Amino acid sequence: MLAAAVETEPGEEALLGLNLESQRMWPDFARELEASSGISVGYRSEGTIVVALTRDDSEQLRFTYDFQKGLGLDLEWLSGVEARRREPHLRPGIPGAVFSPRDHQVDNRQLTQALAKAACKAGAVIHENTAAREVEITNGRVTAVATDDRREHADVVVLAAGAWSREIAGIPAARLPPVRPVKGQMLALSMDPANPLLRHVLWLPRGYLVPRRDGRLVIGGTVEEHGFNDTITAGGLLALIEGAWRAMPAIEELPVAETWVGFRPGSRDDAPILGPSGIDGLVFATGHHRNGILLTPLTAEVVSAYVLTGRLAEAARPFTPERFDDDAPQPSAAIRRTVSAGAR
Repeated sequence: MLAAAVETEPGEEALLGLNLESQRMWPDFARELEASSGISVGYRSEGTIVVALTRDDSEQLRFTYDFQKGLGLDLEWLSGVEARRREPHLRPGIPGAVFSPRDHQVDNRQLTQALAKAACKAGAVIHENTAAREVEITNGRVTAVATDDRREHADVVVLAAGAWSREIAGIPAARLPPVRPVKGQMLALSMDPANPLLRHVLWLPRGYLVPRRDGRLVIGGTVEEHGFNDTITAGGLLALIEGAWRAMPAIEELPVAETWVGFRPGSRDDAPILGPSGIDGLVFATGHHRNGILLTPLTAEVVSAYVLTGRLAEAARPFTPERFDDDAPQPSAAIRRTVSAGAR
């Protein structure tokens, strides 16, 4: 979900600017990636609807709507009737909704395949199913990455290991990014692709529904501080299905296609960690929490520009690891070969 507007909460004004900039980049980014890879990334521009199911929900939604409109975001308040006109399978009697025309979606699985193929066509070498175990540091600067079966020399290493960013050995504890796994249980139902129950991304008081072109209806996602516990629980699935059913009762006839667990890389302030790490040659691109896909094009541009020029874009300066440690030194910009460590 490329939901820069409807996900904005009080206290996230600085992050909003970053999210909006990346959101603006997405249409061109998707076209360029599809042209390079020959793979559709499932970019859809129908927009997002946030629904209230009760009067209390409606009051909370109105408060959030007023806050977001005050930030200049493009949003439209809908009556329940107007919302059901756009999505007829919504439960009758909902009190209100918000429509966000600029909050779009992309299929993250197809995106990953397209990125891998485009990278290989550009000359990258991807070692699949090969864990990055250690970043080697000599005399205060990065020299290599050790994997299960090889040692890759590098002048620059981009640490893009998501929720596993603290699991990479060799980095001094004081320089490890403050990233933790935030567990999310999810499931997918199967719709008729020719006659789907839902066309917009739908945000609920608790959870969301995302229709895919192949007929999957993705329902997510729990937010759990359980480390790397990947257990699917009855309570987690019950909460997701019950929340979705309250908004769209017709889902009860749909078959369950899949269940899974993911781990969001959460930082201390749930904002990304971008740029110099405080160790020469080690660059961070992690901690994106729930905005990793949204921030993909901006992160790619910011990090690649820093690797090539040694200059960090102004938009990324509030999101360096220095915000967690004011005394962290800036590295020099010796740039030759780059290895991405532990990306998952």
